[in-house]
Amino acid sequence: MSQQSLSVKRDGFTSSFGVLAATLGSAVGLGNIWKFPYMTGANGGAGFLLVYLLATLLIGLPVMIAEITLGRQAKANPITTLQRLAPRGQPWWLIGAFGMLAAFLIMSFYSEVVAWVFAYILKAIDGSILSSDPQVTGAAFGALISDPLQSLLWQWGVLIFIGGILLCGVSKGIEAVTKKLMPLLFLLLLMLCAVSLSLEKASEGLAFLFQPDFSKITGSVVLMAMGLAFFKLSIGMGTMMTYGSYFRDDQNIPSTTVRVMAADLFVSMLAGIAIFPAVFTFGFEPAAGPSLVFITIPAVFAQIPMGHLLMVVFFVLAAVAATGAMLSLLEVPVAIIHERFGLSRKKATLISLLILALMGSTCALTNSTLAEFKLFGMTMFDLFDYLSSNIILPAGGIFVALFVGWVWGFDKLKLALSNHGALANEGLVRVLFFLLRYVSPLLILLVMLKGLGLF
Repeated sequence: MSQQSLSVKRDGFTSSFGVLAATLGSAVGLGNIWKFPYMTGANGGAGFLLVYLLATLLIGLPVMIAEITLGRQAKANPITTLQRLAPRGQPWWLIGAFGMLAAFLIMSFYSEVVAWVFAYILKAIDGSILSSDPQVTGAAFGALISDPLQSLLWQWGVLIFIGGILLCGVSKGIEAVTKKLMPLLFLLLLMLCAVSLSLEKASEGLAFLFQPDFSKITGSVVLMAMGLAFFKLSIGMGTMMTYGSYFRDDQNIPSTTVRVMAADLFVSMLAGIAIFPAVFTFGFEPAAGPSLVFITIPAVFAQIPMGHLLMVVFFVLAAVAATGAMLSLLEVPVAIIHERFGLSRKKATLISLLILALMGSTCALTNSTLAEFKLFGMTMFDLFDYLSSNIILPAGGIFVALFVGWVWGFDKLKLALSNHGALANEGLVRVLFFLLRYVSPLLILLVMLKGLGLF
């Protein structure tokens, strides 16, 4: 099948709400549920939040708009998009190829974390982790991750679940599912917030999250906020370029991305409100990081009225948040294999799942069979995380910004973002173009150097 016939038959999002839900589903992930709240709380509360917002406007939002715009313009996967839009003979398509590699690397370890979340839904239902003693919940978590069979089966189960949705296509799979999941996400979060705000020391938790301590805002904290702003919006890995290729031609891209950013921030704030009043009320460590989800949270819910039910709700919520992010990640290689090799979407999905099952198994077994196996002093889980987070993603973000700012040019960006003159937004496009050309690449480079320990 030719590239042209494939492009004519491409599926796409069918409604403005579907576009918003799918794009938001990509941006919202497990990081919203624990990483954003604890990083905000541990690094100056509202002060960190202000730096994060500024960094989002200067880094995350411009690159996100650029990726979506390029994808919609070419109506193709990231590799083909950059081949079509770049001058003949220039290798900008490598951005898409490395984005695909990043998607595989991230899904390899992220699918294992999501597997723990899905496993914990059952543990929450049967009450086996409902204990006020973090040592008990810690032992339950340790038993799960150190069991190679459980780790593999739960990971493969998650991959099959996500693959099943993708097999249904873009409009009937990704769009249909995320249109249901995103409202459910907000509903579950609001329910948890209502209970959390009724607790004895809710005011202390809110103060921790929202009252700024500007003395904590150091150069390192600013770089952390910049890094979080870059990684939170699923940019630099081809996901937004892929989803952009499914955008309708009349979609207002700047307006949509601002709404995604605002909703993403709102989800993170709600997660903080849901978690920290309870954490403070029962005297747990607010900056516990990933263990907060699997060890501390069950101990917290054990001491709350209706705690058993609410713990089930929490892990369902975490699974919902993770599902949208995983759909966008897996869609990158599926779209590339489907369109570049002329294979059916079903075959492309199955090939992607097989590759992920093989790569992901090395991460699933990190805490058991492969605990002693290390490359460059890191387990496979940590190595995949390091390569994607510190090298491939920031490099992808830098080159996307440079491509739009220095190669594609202002006139083409203006034409695309104004929907061929239908929108009067030239001033906005000029600001965006300036950021992409000069500001965003430099700031992302600082994030990259910080991640590599060079700055």
